[in-house]
Amino acid sequence: MASKTEGAEVVVVGSGGAGLRAALAAHDAGAKVLVLTKGNLESSGVTAVACSDRMAFHATLAHTEPGGPDAWRYHAEDIWRLGGYVSDAPLARVLAQGAAEALEDLVRLGVPFARRADGLADQFLTDGSKYARACYTGPRTANEIHEALRREVRRRGIPVVEHATATEILRDGSGRAAGVRLADGRLVRARAVVLATGGAGQVYETNVFPEGMTGDGYALAYRAGADLVNLEFIQFGLSSVKTRLACSGSLMRAWPRLVDENDREFLADYFPPNAPAEEIYAVLFRKGASWPVSLEEPSHVIDLAVFSEIEKGRAVRMDFSRNPAAPALDLSRLDPGLWARHENLRRLPLTEPPLRDSPLARLEAINAPSIAWLREHGIDLAGGEGIEIAPACQHFQGGVKINQRAETSVTGLFACGECAGGQHGANRPGGNALLDGQVFGRIAGESAARLAKRSAPGEPAPSEPAPPTPGPGAPSARDVRASLQRLMTRRASVKRTAEGVAEGLATLADLAARPWDSGGTDAAFVAETHSLALVAEMILRACGARTESRGPHLFFPSPEARTPLPRGDPEWRKYLVLRRGADGTMQIEARKPLEPDWELTEQPDA
Repeated sequence: MASKTEGAEVVVVGSGGAGLRAALAAHDAGAKVLVLTKGNLESSGVTAVACSDRMAFHATLAHTEPGGPDAWRYHAEDIWRLGGYVSDAPLARVLAQGAAEALEDLVRLGVPFARRADGLADQFLTDGSKYARACYTGPRTANEIHEALRREVRRRGIPVVEHATATEILRDGSGRAAGVRLADGRLVRARAVVLATGGAGQVYETNVFPEGMTGDGYALAYRAGADLVNLEFIQFGLSSVKTRLACSGSLMRAWPRLVDENDREFLADYFPPNAPAEEIYAVLFRKGASWPVSLEEPSHVIDLAVFSEIEKGRAVRMDFSRNPAAPALDLSRLDPGLWARHENLRRLPLTEPPLRDSPLARLEAINAPSIAWLREHGIDLAGGEGIEIAPACQHFQGGVKINQRAETSVTGLFACGECAGGQHGANRPGGNALLDGQVFGRIAGESAARLAKRSAPGEPAPSEPAPPTPGPGAPSARDVRASLQRLMTRRASVKRTAEGVAEGLATLADLAARPWDSGGTDAAFVAETHSLALVAEMILRACGARTESRGPHLFFPSPEARTPLPRGDPEWRKYLVLRRGADGTMQIEARKPLEPDWELTEQPDA
């Protein structure tokens, strides 16, 4: 018989930036709160560990261009437009209008955002935006946000249960959420449950997520009967295999060689025959500002080239020791307008030695700290070592479908952060992920507290039966996880096809055909692997159902094709909702998203 642990009015599952913000908001609303986290509070979740050269928190403030009381509208329009019109526009409005308050909350908690000389928050331009909205502290913006939230949770004495893996949403007879079951069998009762478990990066072999990001929230919500949306839209970007560093920005703008394990330059093979060198290297340069693969960015050819070479069994690396030669790079023939908008490039003598002749010299002039960082992490560019790269899973655009109150389709169940879906479509403006966690984290906590104060669920209904006991020769959970990670990387990452999806689903069915042995792992690892297998099926079914390309979903007419299908506008301006049917099968429905509830106008010139 399962044992019980102390419950709360609001239980928050997950302790990243969104989860901690939800816990604080529910506490502010007077609810008794409990936080469950799979690891240690100090290091759990993407927000606690993610770094980049200048990590962004996207916000429209009083001084943000174009200014005026309607400035939020341009932010909302960017979210809706960049999302490819497959998100719920009213949620974009919530994000844009809630941004200033979210930033102010973090400042009050001690997050040291960079300031201009006049004392206002400094902001820079990120991908997908027309105006500079990105606030930052530096490379550790996310970490400092998490530290501030964590400090406040500790100061208030909000209880946190560490090393607690949730495996089931408890529900009463009416279907309302009534708590969670943990992997060790304990039951945690609650009047409302907030899912803030982040994305499912570990479903892919190469990813930039910390350990433990196994899509538990998606699986928990699906088994509880909640709707999920936009799971085919997952951002991938070229990253260091060894360090998981995102290889964008200055690394691409230094024009390195992209070579296979035999030192063969292959980039020109993926451009039209006889494509001018200036065209190839202009695209390579622009890859620095469009790191996640996206149909709408011509630089997706770079991702496809690297993916295709790896699929052929070849390791790929960025080499900074000498200039590309196939075709030859001649910076004097490139349009200086390429780098004119980049303050750290436009004053450099790029067409004169030594910068003209060496990617390493250019990188040192543009971003010397990156060379030092890589050396500290075991990659010596100055010594001639290259960076092995691969497309890495970076962010889930979809998730558990929410409304403007962060409610899911299951009463008493809320979601926020990367676990939630509907607020972003195919793409998102850079910096909106951190913003999303704070805006909808607050809303989820407040909404959960209101419901918890208003009414309580009934007694939890009986749980589903446990999986059968594995017999002799059963595959281990560790082997199953490795197999599905390889499968998803091949069939549902950069290149998707109907044939690949069908093969992937058949392989998943084979993996699930018999029980798995723990293989020396614990109950939490086995539960996580079950979550990964379920999320993998959801992703594959969503990929197969969207027979067009949009954002990071590149759908090809055949495995041999080099060009993805185009966007299917307007007929594919809809999102795909997944849910568990009454018969236990996975159902999928195409649905039109909610239209903007503000007037769309042409944006003024920046």
